[in-house]
Amino acid sequence: MTAVSALSASLGAALAQEGPEAQPEAAAAPAEEAAPQPFGFEDVAAMARELAAKPYEYRDAELVGSFANLTYDQYRGIRFRRDRDPWAGSRDFALDLLPPGAIFHEPVDIALVEEGVVIPVRFDPHMFDFDPAQFPDGVDYETLGDMGWSGFRIRAPLNRPDVMDEIAVFQGASYFRAVSRGTLYGLSARGLAIGTGSAEGEEFPLFRGFWIHKPGSQDRSVLVHALLDSRSVSGAFEFRITPGAETVFDTRVALFPRQDMRNAGIAPLTSMYWFGPADRSRVDDYRPAVHDSDGLQMLTGGEQRLWRVLSGHRTLQVSAFMDNDPLGFGLAQRARDFESYKDAEARYEKRPSAWIAPQDNWGKGTVTLIEIPVENEFNDNIVSFWQPADTLRKGNRYDFNYILTFAAEVPDSAPISRVVETMSGKAINNPNGRTYIVDFDLGLFGSDDPVPQLRASAGRIGHSYLLRLPEQGRMRLAFEYLPEGAKLADLSAVLNGPEGPLSETWIARWTRE
Repeated sequence: MTAVSALSASLGAALAQEGPEAQPEAAAAPAEEAAPQPFGFEDVAAMARELAAKPYEYRDAELVGSFANLTYDQYRGIRFRRDRDPWAGSRDFALDLLPPGAIFHEPVDIALVEEGVVIPVRFDPHMFDFDPAQFPDGVDYETLGDMGWSGFRIRAPLNRPDVMDEIAVFQGASYFRAVSRGTLYGLSARGLAIGTGSAEGEEFPLFRGFWIHKPGSQDRSVLVHALLDSRSVSGAFEFRITPGAETVFDTRVALFPRQDMRNAGIAPLTSMYWFGPADRSRVDDYRPAVHDSDGLQMLTGGEQRLWRVLSGHRTLQVSAFMDNDPLGFGLAQRARDFESYKDAEARYEKRPSAWIAPQDNWGKGTVTLIEIPVENEFNDNIVSFWQPADTLRKGNRYDFNYILTFAAEVPDSAPISRVVETMSGKAINNPNGRTYIVDFDLGLFGSDDPVPQLRASAGRIGHSYLLRLPEQGRMRLAFEYLPEGAKLADLSAVLNGPEGPLSETWIARWTRE
C-alpha cells in the first residue's frame, strides 16, 4: 500500500467510527450510526499536514518491459482504451488515465470518488492499446507490475456536442494545462513553484495523488482533489473545473511547509516566448513571431492595469512588481490573427491566455516574472507567480483561494485602452539608441489626444510622438530610448487624460546585447 493509500485508508477508518462506542453515556438509548462524511478538501489537507511532519521521501518507479526506455513516438503510441473509461456512458465528461514512460517515471496514485466514497484505481496495463507500429513485438503483460499512473486527462463536448474534446490534462510534477472553446494547448499552470530562477536551483513539487470526483448527471463541473509533496512543503489542492468559452478552475490551496520558505511561487504559470516584433532581428526564421504568450497582464490591488511585454534576452531576467492584495495577473496571448505568426502547424494565434484572480487577501508580495534565454520554441522559458513578502514558516498552514481562467482573452472588461502590439528597431539618427513603437487600442479615445507619460529606469527617453491610425483602430506611440551607458533599463509608458490614465501602463525591459 502506498503512503497516499495508507493515509486515505486511515482517514476513512476514522470517519467511519461509530458514535455509541465513543460516548458510553448514550448506551441506554443507542443513537443512529453517524454516516461517514463525503471525502473532501480537509481530508487531503490532513494528509498533507501529516506528510509535512515527516522527512520527505522521493518516490520513483522502475519502468520495465514495454514502458522502459521509450522514445517520444513510442510513448505517444500508448493510448487509453475508451471502453475502460470509468465514466463511460456520460454525455458530459470522459476520463483518460495516463501511462508511465519516457519522462514520466514518478508514480501517481489515482482514486475515483463516487457519492463521497473513495475507490482507488490500481494501475493496469490492459487499459491501454499499444500501437503495433511502435511495438512490433507486442506487449508482455506478465512483466508489467504496478508502476503507477502518470496523470489523467478530462474530456468534454467543448467545441461540438458530439465530440469529447480534451479540456484539461494533469501530468508531470505539478503541471497541468487546459483549453477553452476555440483554443489549443499552449501555456501551463502549476500547483507551486519553488526557487524558480534562483542561484540555488529550482525544486519541482509533485502531485503524488489525485481524487477525481465522478460528476452527476446535472453537473457542469469536475471536482478534483490533489496531494502535493516536495522536499520543502506538502499541500492540499482542490480544483473545480468548468469547461466552456472560458474554462475555469475554482482553486483552493493549503500549504504545510517542512522548512521556512522565502522562495515559494503561488499560482504559477509557465509559457514560451522565443521572439516577436520587438526582437525579431536576432532570429533567422520565416515567421514574424513565435510565442505562446506575449505579455504579463496585471491588475494591482490599487486597480492599476499593467502590461509587461515579454522579450527575448541573452541572459536570465527576473522582474518583480510589488503589490498588496493583487486583484489579478496572468500570461496573455494578444496577437490573435494568423498573419502575426504564419505558422500553419503550431497555430500560435489559438493559444489560450491564463488569468489568476485571488479570492481572498494575499497581503504584501510581488508578481514575479522570469524570462529564461532560449534558442528555439521547444522549451518553456517564461514563468510568472505571486511571491509572498513574508516567509512561509515551518509548521504553519497557509491557505490561498483563487480562480484560474483559461480563455482567448483575459476576463477584464474595464473601459481602458490596451496595448495591441509592441515593435522595436535601431534608432535611425542614433546608432546607440532604440526606437519603440507601442500601439494602443484607439476605440476608447475621444477627439482630444491623450498625453503620453514615459519613464526609463536608466538612460533617457528621446523624441516621442503620437499618431492616430483610424483604419487600423490604433493610437500609435513612438519614442526613442537612449541607453547612455546603461546595461539594463525598465521602460514604461501610459496615455493620460485630464482625469487620469486612459490606457494601461506599458512596461518593457531593455538589455544590452
